[in-house]
Amino acid sequence: GIALNQAPKPAETAVRSSVAFTEEMKGYVTFGETDFDTGYQQGRKDGNYLMFHLTISTADVDRFVKDPAHDTDDVTGWVRCDALGGQLPVEKGHFNLFVDQQDPAFKKMLYRLFFRDSVGNAVTLTGFKRVKDDPGHDLWSDTTTLFVRLLKGHVQEAEEASAPLLGTGILMIQPLDFLRQLTTFRAEAPGGTVGDRISALARFGRLFFGKLWDTYGRRILSSGPL
Repeated sequence: GIALNQAPKPAETAVRSSVAFTEEMKGYVTFGETDFDTGYQQGRKDGNYLMFHLTISTADVDRFVKDPAHDTDDVTGWVRCDALGGQLPVEKGHFNLFVDQQDPAFKKMLYRLFFRDSVGNAVTLTGFKRVKDDPGHDLWSDTTTLFVRLLKGHVQEAEEASAPLLGTGILMIQPLDFLRQLTTFRAEAPGGTVGDRISALARFGRLFFGKLWDTYGRRILSSGPL
């Protein structure tokens, strides 16, 4: 027979759900600049446009919600910047989300994308969103604004402080792009029900978008991305 400590755990296997979605963010950067806002403003004047198109997925929503500090399982896509040579494929990508233990309403989302410019030089895009999820803050601005740096080389987090900086700027999601992004969410729950998929989608969406999900998330549940 099966030993008691080896008994299967139906709850873990029955509701294991995955979520994937596509995100586009667009903005401006300035090469040689260290300040995010200045990088955006000057980049806009100079026409140094930068955007990315990413598909982000996590294979286990429960694990992500309980311990969001771990990476999502897969980040694929491309970065577009004419100054770096046009549309450039992401070789490897990471997305993390951290919840402040002292203030659960505060979250920080971290992006790290490895790619190469058109002549083969390694570049890292690293970025963060700061989200204060309470009624007194501008939720739209928080959740849809990414402060980015471009670094020389493929740079891990521990190496970032000493890595050569190429430039800085800000990327954003416009309202219509945000609504389009919501329609890209997909949930899977092998062996589960539609209810399991809806639950996974809602838990991930609420963690990722906070109160914006409560406002707009029902749109995608009613539009049937499941």
